[in-house]
Amino acid sequence: MALKGPFVVIADSPAADVVEALRAAGAFPVIEASWVDAAAAVAAVEPEAIVLAEPGGERARSLARTFPDRLNSGNGPFVPVIARTREDGAAPIADALAISATAPAVHIVRRLSAALRIRGLHATVLRRTRMLATRGVAVPELPRSDPLDEATVLVTGRGRSYPELSVALGERVGLVGALSVESAARALNARDIDGTVIGEGFGQRIVEALLTVLAGDVRFHDLPVAVLGGSPGIVEEFSAHLPNLERVGEGPSRLVERLLPFVRLHAFGERLKRMLKSLDAKGMIDPDTGLMAHEAFWRDLNRAVDDAEKRGVGLSIARFSFARGDRRASLDAARLLSRLMRQVDFACREADNSIFAVFTATDLRGAHVIARRIASVLKNTMLAPDRKRGSLDATVTLATLKPTDNVESLVARVVSEAASG
Repeated sequence: MALKGPFVVIADSPAADVVEALRAAGAFPVIEASWVDAAAAVAAVEPEAIVLAEPGGERARSLARTFPDRLNSGNGPFVPVIARTREDGAAPIADALAISATAPAVHIVRRLSAALRIRGLHATVLRRTRMLATRGVAVPELPRSDPLDEATVLVTGRGRSYPELSVALGERVGLVGALSVESAARALNARDIDGTVIGEGFGQRIVEALLTVLAGDVRFHDLPVAVLGGSPGIVEEFSAHLPNLERVGEGPSRLVERLLPFVRLHAFGERLKRMLKSLDAKGMIDPDTGLMAHEAFWRDLNRAVDDAEKRGVGLSIARFSFARGDRRASLDAARLLSRLMRQVDFACREADNSIFAVFTATDLRGAHVIARRIASVLKNTMLAPDRKRGSLDATVTLATLKPTDNVESLVARVVSEAASG
């Protein structure tokens, strides 16, 4: 990916290695600024990205106060910040991406390229939203909440640090635990993951095998990956294909502190991808869930009922509800269900966190088979709000279209079944 500037590189000492690496990647122009002049340089050129080429401490925190909310600003695409840090320290700016002060400058360029791909998505979403708004098309707004509120991290390991890692991450993000590489692979394939932590308890060969799998799959190239302990040279070995790979040797709390900005950015990127799908569908897809937007769902349900009656084919509706579910669990279930639905079916999430799913050309027996399969996957995959109480079961009720039905009576039946159940 060619880098298009301007870029601001901030350091009091000459950062020739960073500047040369950026220019070798096609970056132009590259503006060098001292810490004293940094705020003025950033304001003057509106950079594509900023590199803090030396650990800045309080100077960087002071600079951060001149930035707007970089991820959620509606005025323009966010500005990535890459910050060199000492040892395993977190970046001094809240959502900047940390990188070791001893890391080769080429690692900075790779990490910057990954962040700029998300900036490009953000720019596209903002441009498309404004264009559709000028045409009078009603489109959903890009959420302004912290992307960490909907992020999910996979923790793999079985050493002494595993409980501490789970608690520290579980307080901030959704958590999926895996005690084996096989369980980790299933989780990566079954659901959306915004970051992966490889804890202690695995031998070096197993860690390298897992990283090899991640590096070899294009879906995971920009995934944040943190390794606790392990070989010091492991980042160098895999960074060409995993630009957001970090090794942290200082313990679980330091790892979590360093990883979360990467997770936040990845979750923001996933939010942007869902938003683009919604814009492509002119607002018919809910950008939060990937399912149909509420009004579009009920409009399509009316059409599907009319079509089923005219053609004499079956149509069934299912309602999935979660007794212990909160908003995060409901969103998680909706996104999982969007992966499991057949192309001919459609669904939406309701305000009470339940989900309606319509199975076209399907009688009650066929709907039972489909709904049972979906419920089983949800039980074994979705995030429970209280992990101590185990998995979160979905209560499923079904109704099938009768000759005397209309939309209201069909839906009333599936809702009354849920109430009586």
